[in-house]
Parts: sequence; C-alpha cells; structure tokens
Amino acid sequence: MKTSFIRRLTLSVAALMIMSGAAFAQQKVTLAIGGASCLCYLPTVLAKQLGEFEKAGVNVETVEFKGGSEALKAVLGGSADVVSGYFDHCVNLAAKGQALQSFVIYDRYPGFALVVSPKQTGGIKSIKDLANKKIGVSAPGSSTDHFLKFVLRKNGVDPNNVGVIGIGLGATAVAAMEQGSVDAAIMLDPAVTLLQGKNKDLRILVDSRTQKDTLDVFGGEYPGGALYTKAEWIEKNPKAAQAMATAIVNTLKWIHSHSPEEIMAKVPPEHVGPDKALYLAALKNTLPMYSRNGMMDPKGAQAVLAVFSQSVPEVAKANIDLSKTYTNKFVEGATPKTN
Repeated sequence: MKTSFIRRLTLSVAALMIMSGAAFAQQKVTLAIGGASCLCYLPTVLAKQLGEFEKAGVNVETVEFKGGSEALKAVLGGSADVVSGYFDHCVNLAAKGQALQSFVIYDRYPGFALVVSPKQTGGIKSIKDLANKKIGVSAPGSSTDHFLKFVLRKNGVDPNNVGVIGIGLGATAVAAMEQGSVDAAIMLDPAVTLLQGKNKDLRILVDSRTQKDTLDVFGGEYPGGALYTKAEWIEKNPKAAQAMATAIVNTLKWIHSHSPEEIMAKVPPEHVGPDKALYLAALKNTLPMYSRNGMMDPKGAQAVLAVFSQSVPEVAKANIDLSKTYTNKFVEGATPKTN
C-alpha cells in the first residue's frame, strides 16, 4: 500500500512538472490592438478573456493603441509581434515593398459608418457637403482614414479638401462628435450606437455594418479585422501563428454559440461602459459581422485591392501579388475544441 501511494505521488509530481514545463514553454507574443474597446476587435479581446490563447499554447500580451496605424507602427518598429487590425494594411504596405501577411480573419465586414456630428445635422445632408469640413478618423493613416478617402472620391469630393483629425474609436470619438470638434467622423460600434442612443435623429451617410450595406458600398464582402504581421515573423514562428489562429477560430465558434448577454458578460467592464443597454444593442448589431470560420475569401481580398487601387495611387501602380498578403493554412490547421 505504501509502495502504491509512493507510486501515485511520484506520478502526480511528474505530471505537475510536465504541466509546469508546458506552461514555461509557451512562447510569449506581444499583440498590438488598434482600439480594443471597438467591437470590430472583440474576437481578439474575448480570446484573451476566455483564455483561448493560453489553451492553444501561446502567452499573449495585448497592448492597446489609438488606431490601426499606430498598432502597425509598433510591429514595423519591433515593439510588438502581431497586429490585431484591418487586413487592408497588408495590401497597402505591399505596394511599398513591406511583406505583411494576415493569418486569420475575424470580421466579414469592416463595420465603418460615416456619421454626421449632431451639431451639423442641419447643414450636412450628403457626402458632397463634407467639402472643407473637419472629419474625424481613428488615427491618420488608419483603415478609417483610407475608407474616408475612398468614399469621398467615390462621391466626387477631393480628400485634400477636408481636414482629417484623429479622434480614436471609443469614448473620445463620441465626445469629439458631441462637442462638435469635428463635423463628421468615421465611427464603429459601440460608438455609433451609443451616439445614436443620445441623438435619435443622428445622420449616417454611409454604413458598412451589415452585409447589404457592405455590398452597396464595396460591391462585395470586404474583410475587416484580422491578425497579421510580417511574413518573416510567421515563417520563423509557425507554432505561435498556429496557436493564435486556433485561439481566434475557437473564439469565433464560442461567439456564435452564445447569447449576446453571455458574450457581454465576458467583455471587460471598461469596454462596456456605463450604459449596458446601448452596448448590448451595439453588440447585437455587430454579431453578423464576425466570421464563423476565420477564413479569408479570395474575393474579399480582391475587393480590398480594388478599393485601395482607387484611393491610393501607389497601390494602383504596384503589381501586388494578393496571394502573399494572406494565408489560410493556419485556419485550416486550427485544432477545434472538443468540449
């Protein structure tokens, strides 16, 4: 009996050592997010909250930035490893010789809305009225900025004739709109719904938060949020990339198998804010936007290239190989949860 006890104790200690070793063996990855409170980035936030990164075998530290362009700079500068941001940066930077690649897509639509400041509702009734106005974006050079330029050009307004101001994505964006420090802005949920809750006659000139609106704006589905980084980082860290893709895929499955109320309960309180009802409404509006499988649709990547070819001269001139700007192999290799 004593021998049996010692054997069990030995096995238990050995198991603990193996588990401890596995924990220490987890690679640490710094993940830059361009505005974590935005619902467009919710799958990344939830993957962290639910412990999916750790379960998949990677130790992820998240660092929040004002906008996607700032998060991108962190990776290009070496202070972060991976970006949770919009795929379109991979296409835009390819024209400048930067090899960036997304390895899991979590947004089927970009979720952008071009909203008029409540103080300007009477004077701005169309996109053409935005000429010579101050327009807010998350940060200059971010996806919101590129979307603005695309929409302006599409409607005959020279982007050089508007003032672009960085106002962030969350509470700072709502405050800028309410105070009238900008005349209009590119916003995302929950900020759009929060502002609409306070201003029932809020005017939205362009909306890409649903499939129908996205098709109307872009002519096809347009991938938004993704995990992306330098192609060379993926080549050197395939296990980490695989673990992160697996974590996001499992989080997407979790999102689509739980109620909005259950999802909100897992969101950090500082992201939800004081008005839970409006946040919940915004969440319900956003749920269809999230991918179910994490895969990039090649047609979606083509749509991004088409949009940037219209708004960025360098992209139009460059001979970009789209197949190098994304990979689906890690999503295809994602290990599904058994429980």
